[in-house]
Amino acid sequence: MSKKIRVAQIGCGKMSVYTMRYVFEKGGEIVCAYDVNKGVIGKDISYLTKSENKGVVIEDVANLENSLKKHKPDVAIITTMSLIKDIYDVMKICAKCGVNAISTCEEAFFPMNSSPKITKELDKIAKEHNCTLTGSGYQDTSWGSLISVLCGTTHKITKIKGKSSYNVEDYGIALAEVHGSGLTLQEFDEKIASVDRISDEERQKLIKSGNYSPSYMWTVNGWLCEKLGLTVVSQTQKCVPQTYKKDLKSSTLNMTIKKGHATGMSAVVTTTTKEGITLETECIGKVYGPDEFDQNEWTIEGEPTTTVVINRPATVEMTCASIVNRLPDLIKAPAGYVTTDKMADINYKLNLTK
Repeated sequence: MSKKIRVAQIGCGKMSVYTMRYVFEKGGEIVCAYDVNKGVIGKDISYLTKSENKGVVIEDVANLENSLKKHKPDVAIITTMSLIKDIYDVMKICAKCGVNAISTCEEAFFPMNSSPKITKELDKIAKEHNCTLTGSGYQDTSWGSLISVLCGTTHKITKIKGKSSYNVEDYGIALAEVHGSGLTLQEFDEKIASVDRISDEERQKLIKSGNYSPSYMWTVNGWLCEKLGLTVVSQTQKCVPQTYKKDLKSSTLNMTIKKGHATGMSAVVTTTTKEGITLETECIGKVYGPDEFDQNEWTIEGEPTTTVVINRPATVEMTCASIVNRLPDLIKAPAGYVTTDKMADINYKLNLTK
C-alpha cells in the first residue's frame, strides 16, 4: 500500500510558498517547517500558503536536529541559500538524521566541480546514514534534461551555447546579493568581478580549498559534461555587471538602485572538452526594469544545429515544481550525494507516494 511522502520544509521564504502548496496538491504532507526569521517562526505554514490551518508551526532552524528526529520526515526541501557552503550545516544535519534532502541551492546541482571537499564530506555522511542528498530546480529541467535530450537529436556536436535570464526580485535577498544587485560598479568589480581575474592554477587552488564562488552555469556545465560523457579540459567564468537606464526600486533589497549602478550580473562560463565540444553558457540575474522579462535560449551547434527559445518562463514555479517532482526520484536514489544526472530524466509526477 502506497504512503504519502512526509516532507520537512527548511526555509520559509518566497520559494516555500510554492513548494509547500505543490507538495499538498500532489498528495504529500508537510510535517515540519523551519526558518531563521522571527517574523514567521511560531506561525502556522498556512500563514504563507494562504490556505486553511495545517497544524504545522514554523520552528526555529536552531532546533532542526531534535525536531527532525521527532517528526521523522522522508525528505527535506531546502529553499535558502545559493552556495553549498551556506547550506552545509543544514544538509549535514539532514544526513545525520537519515533524512533525504533536496535543495534549490544552485551550487548543489553539481557541487563536485566547485566545492569537492564539502561534497565528499556530505557524501560520506549520507552513505553512513543511508540517505540521499541532491540539488535540483529550474536548471534541472531547462538547463539540464532539456538540453541533454536535444543533444540526443544531434549527430555531431561542435558547441553548446546557452543564455538564460531571471529577475532576482523573485527569489529573495540572498540571491540578489550574490548577483551584486545594488552595488556601485567599483564595488561590483572589487567584490565580484575581480574574483575571476585569476589563472587556472589559482582557480583550482580556490576550488580545492572550498573558497570558490561559482556562477550558476559553472555547475550546469559540469552537469552537462557528466551527463553527455564529456571530459572537461578547462573551465573559466567571467562576471560582468548589468545596469539600467533609470533608477530602479528593489522591494527585495529595500532600496532604490541608482541609474548606472549594478542591477545584477551576467556570468559567462566557457568549458572546453577532450572530445572537442565547447560549452559557452551565460546566466543573467538582475533586478528587472519594466521592459525586461525572463528568457531561456539554447543552441546545439553541429549536424543538425538546433535552437530552442522559451520567452517568459515561469522560473520560480518551474523551480519549485522541479523540486517537488524530483522527490520520488530522491527517495529511490542510492545513498550518498547523488546529482540528478545520475537519476532518470525529470518528469511529471501525478502524486507523491512512496
